[in-house]
Amino acid sequence: PFMRLNRASQQEVEEFVLAVSGQRLSVREIEQLAYGYFRGPRSLREMIQNGHAGEVLAWMRQVPQDAEGCSEWERILLRDLELVQKYMQRVMGKSLSPKLQSPAFFAQAHLVTAGLLSRHRAFFHSVRRLHDRSGQAQSGVSAPPGWHEPRGDYSPSAPQP
Repeated sequence: PFMRLNRASQQEVEEFVLAVSGQRLSVREIEQLAYGYFRGPRSLREMIQNGHAGEVLAWMRQVPQDAEGCSEWERILLRDLELVQKYMQRVMGKSLSPKLQSPAFFAQAHLVTAGLLSRHRAFFHSVRRLHDRSGQAQSGVSAPPGWHEPRGDYSPSAPQP
């Protein structure tokens, strides 16, 4: 157990294990692939499933593991972006739970979600601009095909009481 996979189903974990088994990968390489497989875009998952784990690892090696060369301001923003991604995934999963029942929760959730929805266009516009700017930077690292594509992990609307 090199990584917690709270959001992954048993079938997804088994598919990953089958995709990387028999390739003589180190634990570190498997951990890197798991991070990309479970948290990256669909295209990365498909590359791993189609037996291109070596290509994925080669691309991942080009990306610096630490934020060396970044300013403190940049490191803080990178961490914030990682947290936003983490909590987006958590909210999408938890928002469908049948455990959400109390009128008090729904009243407070309605207020908070109204605030989020009122800012979503500006937020995603800012993220898109940063994505476009960072993709044009001369980093020497090019993204694998489809890296910018959405993961398609939008959660369907849950019926509300």
